[in-house]
Amino acid sequence: MKNLARAAIVTVVATGSAQAGGIDRSGQSIEVLFERGNYAEFSFGAVSPSVSGTVATPLGQRSSGDIADSYFQVGAAYKHQATEKLSFAIIYDQPFGADVKYSGGSVPFAGTPDATAIGNIAAGAWPIAGTDARLDADAITGLLNYRFTNGFGVHGGFRVQTVTADSNVPLVAGYSVDGQGDEGLGYVAGLSYEKPEIALRVSLTYNSTIETTHRTTETTVVFGTRTSKTKIETPESINLNFQSGIAKDTLVFGSVRWVNWSDFTISPRDYQILTGGPFLSYTSDTYTYTLGVGRQFTKNFSGSLSATYEDNDDGSPVSNLGPTSGKLGFTVGARYENENGMILSGGVNYTFVGDAVTTIGALPRTQFKNNDAIGVGFKVAYRY
Repeated sequence: MKNLARAAIVTVVATGSAQAGGIDRSGQSIEVLFERGNYAEFSFGAVSPSVSGTVATPLGQRSSGDIADSYFQVGAAYKHQATEKLSFAIIYDQPFGADVKYSGGSVPFAGTPDATAIGNIAAGAWPIAGTDARLDADAITGLLNYRFTNGFGVHGGFRVQTVTADSNVPLVAGYSVDGQGDEGLGYVAGLSYEKPEIALRVSLTYNSTIETTHRTTETTVVFGTRTSKTKIETPESINLNFQSGIAKDTLVFGSVRWVNWSDFTISPRDYQILTGGPFLSYTSDTYTYTLGVGRQFTKNFSGSLSATYEDNDDGSPVSNLGPTSGKLGFTVGARYENENGMILSGGVNYTFVGDAVTTIGALPRTQFKNNDAIGVGFKVAYRY
C-alpha cells in the first residue's frame, strides 16, 4: 500500500484540464509537496479542442468553424526534504490561458459595427469573422510544508505570475488591443492530513487572486491608437485533494476545485467606451470534481482511471471568446518507476465539452453544441 501511495495517479494533471471553466488550465496543483524524499519532474501536455457553433441569420444559418486552437502545457517542479518534518518546493506551471480564433477575414469597416456584421453574413461568413483572442499566464510558486507528529501539516508560500494578452475584434469599430506583459504576486496557504499505513492523504489549499497592470494599446477607427492601463486580476481558488487505500494495491483518489470566476473581468478603456461592457467576464463560479481509482499491478508499474465533471451553468449567454460551459472528461494514466528513482508516466484524456450559447447583437442566440477535446500528457521525474 505504501508503494501504491507513491504511484503516479497524477497523470490527470497533465491531461485533465482540457476546456476547463473560464480560462483555467493547470489546476494549480501543489501535490509535488507530498512526494517522498527529494524529487524533480518535468511535464508536457498537448490539448486539441474542437469547438464550433451555429447561428440563424436572415440570410440563412452560418457556422463558426473550429474556433479553438490546439495548445501545449509545460510544467516543472522540484521538491527537497530539508528535515524529517520540513520540506520545500518550487513549481512552474501555466495556470490560465486562452487561444480563440474565428477564421476568415472581416469585411472592411463601413461606418458602423452593424455594417461589418452584415457584410460578414452576406459573404457567407460568421458574423464576427476575424475575431481572435490570446491570453497566456506563467507562474512560479515557492512553498514550504511542515509536518506535525500527529499526521497534520501546514503548507504555504508565494506565487509570482506573468500575464500577457492581445485580441482583434473587427466588429467593434475595427478594434484591436495589445496588453504588455506584467508580473503580479499572490500567495498560497493550506493544511493537510496523512496516515501512511492506509495511504490516506487529504489536503486543502487556497490560491489567492493575483493582480497585474498592463500597458494597453488599443486601436479603433473611432479613437485611432491610444494607450492606457488595464488591470487583470486572476481569480482566487480552493483545491481539495484526497486519496485513500481501499484494498490491497488499490487506491481511490479525487479532488474538488472551486474558482471564483464571477468576480473576473477584463475591461480595456476604449472597448468599455465603445460597447458599454467588459471585454471578458463570467457570470458564475466553477466547481470541478474529479474521482478515480489507481491500481498497482507490479512493483514498478501502476495505472489509473478517472472522471472529471464540471457543472454546466444556468444557460445564460457566455463570452464569444470562450463559448463553452461545463464538461465531462475521462482519463487513463500509467506510470513506471524503476529501482534507481527514474519515473515515467503519461495519460490520455477525452472530454465532452458542455454546450453553451452566446449573443451577437440582435441576432438569435448562437448555439455551440456537441464539442469535445482530446489531451495527452507525459511526465519524466527523478527521485533521490
